[in-house]
Amino acid sequence: MKRRGNQPSAASRLREQWQRLQARERRMVVIAATIVLLALLWWVGLAPALRTLREAGDQRAALQAQAQQMQQLQAEADALKSMPRMTQQEAVRALEAAVKQRLGAHATLTVVGDRANLVLRDAPAAGLADCLTDARVNARATPVEARLTRSGGSAPGGAVTWNGTLSLSLPSA
Repeated sequence: MKRRGNQPSAASRLREQWQRLQARERRMVVIAATIVLLALLWWVGLAPALRTLREAGDQRAALQAQAQQMQQLQAEADALKSMPRMTQQEAVRALEAAVKQRLGAHATLTVVGDRANLVLRDAPAAGLADCLTDARVNARATPVEARLTRSGGSAPGGAVTWNGTLSLSLPSA
């Protein structure tokens, strides 16, 4: 960098200014600079590291819980894969049994191809939940589409019921 004329550089001006300060003033500047550097070191270097250290235990516990849940899901998937294949007729019979046992007269089941349509009329919520569990486990049927309306349950002790249609996919033939 070129200097114009006889202008002193910034560093030489700072040295001259430093030399003009009294010993007490120099000490105060050094103390202030030290405090600023220590604060900067704390905010930039140490505080984030300490925060990470404090949060590491909670994050590790959450990740372990998530890993355990994923292992359980993998075990469930492996168990489902190892089950013998089910014919569509067996699936339909299992689904009909689940609907009859869990929902009775509150549901009508029709099967077309690999789809089962379930029409619900004031079906109790608990019965529907149990029926869907049975359908998944015993008939290997999975919900594909649902158009349901909730009714009841607004009054204390009032039972929740469902109306509408539910389409389930059955194992292919």
